[in-house]
Amino acid sequence: MMKKSSIVIAGGGSTFTPGIVMMLLDHADRFPLRQIKFYDNDAERQEKIAKACEILLKERAPEIAFSYTTDPKEAFTDIDFVMAHIRVGKYAMREKDEKIPMKHGVFGQETCGPGGIAYGMRSIGGVIEILDYMEKYSPNAWMLNYSNPAAIVAEATRRLRPNSKIINICDMPVGIEDRMAEILGLPGGRKDMTVRYYGLNHFGWWCDIRDKDGNDLMPRIKEHVAKYGYIVNPEAHNDEASWNDTFGKAKDVYAVDPDTLPNTYLKYYLFSDYVFNHDNQHPDHTRANEVMEHREKNVFAAAKEIVEKGTAVDCKFQSDDHASYIVDLAEAIAFNKKARMLLIVPNDGAISNFDPTAMVEIPCIVGSNGYEKVCIGKIPQFQKGLMEQQVSVEKLVVEAWITGSYQKLWQALTLSKTVPSASVAKAILDDLIEANKDYWPELK
Repeated sequence: MMKKSSIVIAGGGSTFTPGIVMMLLDHADRFPLRQIKFYDNDAERQEKIAKACEILLKERAPEIAFSYTTDPKEAFTDIDFVMAHIRVGKYAMREKDEKIPMKHGVFGQETCGPGGIAYGMRSIGGVIEILDYMEKYSPNAWMLNYSNPAAIVAEATRRLRPNSKIINICDMPVGIEDRMAEILGLPGGRKDMTVRYYGLNHFGWWCDIRDKDGNDLMPRIKEHVAKYGYIVNPEAHNDEASWNDTFGKAKDVYAVDPDTLPNTYLKYYLFSDYVFNHDNQHPDHTRANEVMEHREKNVFAAAKEIVEKGTAVDCKFQSDDHASYIVDLAEAIAFNKKARMLLIVPNDGAISNFDPTAMVEIPCIVGSNGYEKVCIGKIPQFQKGLMEQQVSVEKLVVEAWITGSYQKLWQALTLSKTVPSASVAKAILDDLIEANKDYWPELK
């Protein structure tokens, strides 16, 4: 009999939670569960999702115990894994993250630039709180954190909880690797590839990709990306317009350094003028509004329908395929799989010519004792320079949160490649402080 795990999903009221539950059920053969708990500090929101998931689990996996709560002791006792994807301030604050910078001529984005910094200042306390609950009630458990903005959160946990059993991850590289595998026509998808990748979260590059026999796959992918970016089939229009633009813009990002293949988020740093003029054509209607009008509305409507019908048969919940990366990670730890995965970890020399204290995103081998880093060696000057600037932004944000320093946060915004000047940075900061007064520590 395979060992069965007990998990708590922190952020139980998230619109992503049903997709994670569906995904866990889809992969129950390799990561079996004895218990799923939901935890959220918004009882009303969580209950709407949880009641629907309760019906779903009773019908599809009655052997899995299920509960939901706002009580930390109840949630975090007797668990093996915390799967954390919290959003402090919910989408109402994301909307402000996106719209406030735009008033000052700077693009607004969820995890990049001023918006990401604002979100990071809200997220640090919430993630640390959950980590402390886990350590208090289930000290042998692992926290698998994919709460955004992952780079700032990872730096905060490194500084504030250096010995904790937390692994910070992001599924964005996985989504791009899925596209690469599709471009190549690999039958086993991204798992047919072995990649070398380095950078910071949402700020990295692939430098080597090979198949299982060791054949170099980079030339074929580069040829496609040079023409179409990461759009798999240029004739089809399968993606939302904003994502289609992001995947297509990878063509221009790639042109800046054709020796590597870029993460799509680099467009925000290398082409910030384009992003502001092209992506932000509707300053009163941003991506946050799109999500609230579509995903939020649809998921809660699907949950309500399940509860009203009393059955999840033919329900509209969809498995979150990207979240299968979470199962890969949990499975690797639970069963000592020695799986190769991209994680956000302390550098400590893995990139030999880069800050050893930086939280970098690199391949690691994951087993029951956690992870072992793959050595990357030296990286080129272009990437090193960009990363040094960006990691300094992240460190200054965390320092500002810890010390309550207005000065440090102003410096962080000034140093961001997305902000044109210190005066613009200060104007944005003052507006963000007012908007986040219920969430940020007081800055002096």
